[in-house]
Amino acid sequence: MQSDKAESIVCRWLYGARFEEFVRQSSDEILGEMARRAGGDLELTQNNAWQEQIEILKALKLADLEQSSAKIYFEYTIPRLGRRVDVILIVGHVLFVVEFKAGESQFNVSALDQVWDYALDLKNFHDASHSICIAPVLVATKAKSQTIELHYTLHDDDLVRPIRANADDLQEVVAQTLTFLKAPRIDISNWESGRYLPTPTIVEAARALYAGHSVEAISRSDAGAQNLSATSKAIDQIIEDARSSGKKAICFVTGVPGAGKTLVGLDVANRHLDKDSATYSVFLSGNGPLVAVLREALARDTVARASIQGMTIRKGEARQKIATFIQNVHHFRDDCLADEGAPPEHVVLFDEAQRAWTLEQTTNFMARKKNRPGFNQSEPEFLISCVNRHQDWAVVVCLVGGGQEINTGEAGISEWLDAVLKRFRDWEVHLSPSLTESEYRSDDSLKKVLALPTTKRNHDLHLATSMRSFRAESLSKFVREVLDIEQEAAKRTLAQVVARYPIKITRNLGIAKQWLRDQARGSERYGIVVSSQAQRLKPHAIDVRVKTDPVKWFLDGKEDTRSSYYLEDVATEFQVQGLELDWACVVWDGDLRFNGTSWSHHEFKGTRWNRIKKLERQIYLKNAYRVLLTRARQGMVLVVPNGSDEDPTRAASFYDPTFEYFKSIGLQELP
Repeated sequence: MQSDKAESIVCRWLYGARFEEFVRQSSDEILGEMARRAGGDLELTQNNAWQEQIEILKALKLADLEQSSAKIYFEYTIPRLGRRVDVILIVGHVLFVVEFKAGESQFNVSALDQVWDYALDLKNFHDASHSICIAPVLVATKAKSQTIELHYTLHDDDLVRPIRANADDLQEVVAQTLTFLKAPRIDISNWESGRYLPTPTIVEAARALYAGHSVEAISRSDAGAQNLSATSKAIDQIIEDARSSGKKAICFVTGVPGAGKTLVGLDVANRHLDKDSATYSVFLSGNGPLVAVLREALARDTVARASIQGMTIRKGEARQKIATFIQNVHHFRDDCLADEGAPPEHVVLFDEAQRAWTLEQTTNFMARKKNRPGFNQSEPEFLISCVNRHQDWAVVVCLVGGGQEINTGEAGISEWLDAVLKRFRDWEVHLSPSLTESEYRSDDSLKKVLALPTTKRNHDLHLATSMRSFRAESLSKFVREVLDIEQEAAKRTLAQVVARYPIKITRNLGIAKQWLRDQARGSERYGIVVSSQAQRLKPHAIDVRVKTDPVKWFLDGKEDTRSSYYLEDVATEFQVQGLELDWACVVWDGDLRFNGTSWSHHEFKGTRWNRIKKLERQIYLKNAYRVLLTRARQGMVLVVPNGSDEDPTRAASFYDPTFEYFKSIGLQELP
């Protein structure tokens, strides 16, 4: 029986009632209410599972005061994870997250992680759950009676480790937990009306969008974060204006690392997937690992959701469909080289547009790989020209990250602007005012574009707040200050960051690995990231020349030696750009060294380190560390190894000043 107030708020559950009302109601009434809200026919197995859960929970004996105020919810939706919790039970000062495994006699790791993930999601993203006590409980109904163990985690946030119970243990679990945890009584009305402000990983977001959720449902909307939906709507308006008035437009969306640029692009593309629609669009990325990880994640998710619905979809079939949604920009380019007609899409979204190739790089590539000597267009110029083949209208959306160029020939945003000035002055230009900031490297080209009568500035095209580090919105600012050697500013920013986002430092990789394992809860992903130039970490069992499969590294579980969890394979800036971890270990090598006043840039060739003198390559190396230092959502540890007197390629002077620099900023060393 739903309370009227709960109905008027946001009903995230299939059934909710005061516990004493739940006990009085018949099981058939409760099942009928859940079936009505679920809609459609339910599998018999689901109906039977609910029946067993109801019987177990009706047997709970709560004290009179607790029973009259307690409340129970079945099938509580967790939008970010695309899942539903079996039962939420609020008793006094504790919220129990209860997951049932009917007929199971064992407590497997994945099931424990599942219930922990649900509890973490509430703790992190449901504003009325931030400060309350939460106890995740896994009930394997046929397991042997368990010794009830209650432990706080290292995070000190009133979320206990998952509790194991069988069907008969639940009564004692509730009683002991209420005694163990001390806190004020939960205001149930306030909890029900709490806002859900999720910050999904890009993989979670892609899964949710592809499954039909809106960007509003899976992203934060609080005043402290730039609203992603506002940027999506701004792009939609540009598309509609171009279509209705028969014109062509290019749009530049900027944002700090982790602000959600890729999410915005996926959202727009996902809403224009219909090939028969006038606004049919495609999401393009030159980031091979990102494309591979997202495609595989969506394919696995599609197969899993079909299985739950009693259908069978082969993974190959799912992959083929997804390939039209997320494409590699180089395949799009090659199709346009082979066919001089207009592409089927009127709207093309380029992710990480700052990584597009310069004229020199494109010319060399075309001559060497495509047998097209004398090719005289940069990659941005050619890509815009492909879309320009449409006679009526077209829109190009460039998603731009500042300071993210990490490879030879990556032009930054200036090459796109130069292309507009050179050939596409009749196109309408929409850009974020933040494009003027130094990390976008737009230079004089931007001034000329701003002077065009067709240029329009739009503040909604900038995402100012990192959504990746939901615990530290100013992380990207801190990283910029560290890399720009603004020591006093970095000290001040660090003081703000570490209040909720731990950053530690150590010289011992083993200690760092243990710290990661201790910090991570549930299925929170952790891993080791290093610069692709970190050639002298081999004594620490890190060899960047060994190829890491980003799909296995980012998507596979704790039992797979190729996954990030195993802390054996490492990822470089090329595998992790655009993706994220919950907890990261960044291992620093002698390629980027602090010399007391500035950074010194090096590459290892043959038997020794050589100084990098070319400014462009110095920028790439610095940006590589910028990428590494902004991958973690919840915290990170830096490892600056000790040097070796016996190895001139790992001299102490390569590492000690860097370690002392980090210490001087205020990073705390792990014991």
